[in-house]
Amino acid sequence: MATNAPCGTLNDTSRSTASGRPPLWNSFVNSRATSMKILSGLGTRDSGLGFVSLLMLSAGACSRRDAGSTPSSDGASRAALESRVPSPEARPPLRVLFIGTSLTAGLGLDPDSAYPARVQRKADSAGIAIQAVNAGVSGETSAGALRRIDWVLREPADVVVLETGANDGLRALQVDSTRANLVAIVRRIRAKLPEARVVLVQMEAPPNLGQRYTAAFHAMFPDVARTEGVTLAPFLLQGVAGIGRLNQADGIHPNDAGERIVTETVWKAIEPALRAATAATAAGTG
Repeated sequence: MATNAPCGTLNDTSRSTASGRPPLWNSFVNSRATSMKILSGLGTRDSGLGFVSLLMLSAGACSRRDAGSTPSSDGASRAALESRVPSPEARPPLRVLFIGTSLTAGLGLDPDSAYPARVQRKADSAGIAIQAVNAGVSGETSAGALRRIDWVLREPADVVVLETGANDGLRALQVDSTRANLVAIVRRIRAKLPEARVVLVQMEAPPNLGQRYTAAFHAMFPDVARTEGVTLAPFLLQGVAGIGRLNQADGIHPNDAGERIVTETVWKAIEPALRAATAATAAGTG
């Protein structure tokens, strides 16, 4: 993280200071000598006028001195004031919670290669301070996600990315049941974290389950996103699913090359939410 360099203090030594007498003393002496000449040229009845002239000359000398120099204490005061203003770097990072299945957990990959960890690095490169939390659980259905959602939400989050339903599709579970679970999960998130931005990830059912089922499964995600007012991300495995060289031996989970593509898909979908959350935090509104 970049830090601002501390402000330096410039010390300027004037000729009058080097002579051993402060500038104000020289001004007073010169003013006094001048005023004495004025007094000596005036009669007794004008002595009051002479005294006023003396005061005016002395005040003028002080004004010139104040206008011509800046006390070092002013700079110190400004520096102290600026140090009390929190910099962007001082704000805590956004907490981004990834709730999902084995596709989020990174099954078969090094933990640092799963897409949540890669999103963390992309955010760092983009200058967006986040803390990515991977809450993926292998084999979990939407019903399982609903059962543990309250436990997952014990800690606060600024952005919640929800990836669930893939295992429902693999098991050909009823679309209406999966939809009800998705709605319930989103509403639990809203109730617990009303200021959090929620991103629902599109998932698809295997084509061998028939066109009717796969179409209903596909339509479920945009319908939930629309009715619940959350952001819909594209299909998680877009450009990866069904491509052998981008998947592990099981043909389901991305390998390292496939995970890079998944990361790009997720990043493009959530970057606007991250920037909006960062702006809201900076403004003190979210």
